[in-house]
Order: sequence, then C-alpha cells, then structure tokens
Amino acid sequence: MTAKTQAQTLEKGGFLVFLALVSLVLLYIIWPFVAPLLWATLAAIMFQPMYQWFRARMGGSNRAAIATLLVITFAVIIPAFMIGGVVVEQATSVVVAFREGRIDLAGWFNTVYGALPEAVRDSLDVEGLGTAEMVQERAQELALESSGLIAQQAVSITGSAVGFVLSFGIGLYVAYFLLRDGRELGERVLDHLPLAQDVAHQLADRFLAIVRATIKGSMVVGLVQGALGSITYWIAGMPSVVLLGLLTAIFSLVPAIGPAVVWAPVAIYLLAIGDIWQGVLVLVSGVAVIGMADNVLRPILVGRDTGIPDWIILVTTLGGIAAMGLSGIVVGPLVAGLFLAAWAVLAQERGVTEVTWE
Repeated sequence: MTAKTQAQTLEKGGFLVFLALVSLVLLYIIWPFVAPLLWATLAAIMFQPMYQWFRARMGGSNRAAIATLLVITFAVIIPAFMIGGVVVEQATSVVVAFREGRIDLAGWFNTVYGALPEAVRDSLDVEGLGTAEMVQERAQELALESSGLIAQQAVSITGSAVGFVLSFGIGLYVAYFLLRDGRELGERVLDHLPLAQDVAHQLADRFLAIVRATIKGSMVVGLVQGALGSITYWIAGMPSVVLLGLLTAIFSLVPAIGPAVVWAPVAIYLLAIGDIWQGVLVLVSGVAVIGMADNVLRPILVGRDTGIPDWIILVTTLGGIAAMGLSGIVVGPLVAGLFLAAWAVLAQERGVTEVTWE
C-alpha cells in the first residue's frame, strides 16, 4: 500500500468518524422533540394517500399539505384531546372516590364473593384473598399511590406547558413538510445509505408496510373496540364508560385475551349484583361484537402487510411502552418488524430459507 493510498484511507476513515460524531450530536440535540418528530413521520406516511388526493384536485402541493393537516387536526388531534380530557376527569374522580372511601369495594367484593361457587371461595380463602377488608385496604393504598402519581403528572404537565405547545407546533410543522416532500426526501436518504440499493429499497418497502399495518392493525382496531366497549358499558349503566373504553382499547393490544381483560370482569360484576340482563349484554357484546371486530377489521385493514407474530407484538409493545411511554406502542412493533425484515432480506441474499417465528 502506497503512502497516497494510506493517506486516502485515513482521510476516509476520519471523515466517517466525523460524520458519526456529527450525527450523534444532532440526535442528542433533537432528542427532546423525538416524540413529535416520530408522530409527524407516522402521520405523513399514513395520510400520504389523502395528500395525493388533495394534490390531484387542488393543483398545488402547499395547499394539499395544508388541507391534509386540517383534516388531521379536526379528525384526529382535537377528538383525541377531548377524549383525553374526559378520561383524565373520570380517572381522577375514581381515584378520589377510592381515597375518600365513597366506593364500597368491600360490599362489592362480598356480593361477588357470595355468588361464587363454594370450591372457588375455598380456594380464595386458602390464598388469603377471601377477606373484603383486605381488598378494601389494598384498593385504598393503590388509590393513594395513584392520586400521588396523577398529582405529579399534573404538576409536570403544568410546568412544561410551553414545552408541550412547542412540541405540538413542531410536530405539525414537520408533518407539513414531510407530507409535501417526504417521498423525495426518502429517496435521497435511500441513495445515501451505506447499503446496496436493492437491499435499501426492500427494507424501505417493508418499513412502510409495517408502519401501515401497525397503525391500522393495532391503533385503529383498538379504537374501534374501545368505542364499541364504551357503548356497551353505557347501555349497561356502568360509570366512567370513557375510561373503561380506553382500557378496552389498550388491552386490545394484548393477543389472545385482549379486551376480555376489561369486559369480562365488568360482566361478572353486573351478574353478581343482580343486573342480569346488563351482565348478559356485556358478555354477548364482548364475544360477538367487541371480540369479532378484531377478526373482521384486521384482515380488511392489514391483510398480509406484516408477518409479525402475536407474541413478538405483545413483548415489543410492552417493552416499548416501558422505554418510551405512549410512543412505544408504535415504536416497539416497528423495531420488531424491521428486525425480522432485515433477517429476511439477509436470508434472501444468502439463499437460505426464511426462518418462521410463529
């Protein structure tokens, strides 16, 4: 190797190190706004067909992007804020009622406990779970801890109101440019990736498919199941129906059992207190309406866009929530999908049969 070649190799290596350092510094700088940037990117991907529809009829990319943002704002963001406000109000009222002892959980427990078969009651007694006083005490302890957590979050949100408004504005601003220039920007990024072009485009195609499948298959189906659950609980006369609906939507992310984690205890409680037709209604709706919504909607919305097994979705969703909060609901399955896609591309390049994760 000549001195000139050594110098060129050293210069190239130094440039790569410099590029890596600059990229890490940039990531550190924008990290406080990584959540709004993530949601802006997801919104641009999901609403790109709508943007193209507006563009074909309005004849301008700027006007089409603005129209799409207006739809996102009034159809998604504002309803989300309204529902969130109701959920916070209902959750706070439940916590306060527990803390003040206005919810007679001991009486409810005695009612349900008395309606259980004798064998089940004996098992609960053996496990030390057959005492209403203990249940009431544990529930009040949980309520006190929850109220403290809600107070901390309220102070945090109030103290960072300016930061929230700034993040919200940045998210909309970035979504505007990603809607308008996202395709061209994506092509430039793919051209500059240190990967073979065919591999880069395969990963990009699978990434877009995974994003659409994750959003439509998890969030949209979950929202539909939550809405159906709220209607069912309202007809059955349950309190805090919006909160229960949100819990139904969240637990719909759990494979196999899903929303039954919420509607089954509600049905058992109603049957135990003597509200027979209400309990039967919740049971029938849970099985035939809420449960079937997933089976009907998921194939229509998702099809075969992604082959991520349910157990991987469950683990990565919970891990994503633990690591990133609300954004982890989407980020976890996305990372899992990219992981599986990368290994599938590698297997295809090497001519190896793709590994089945089911």
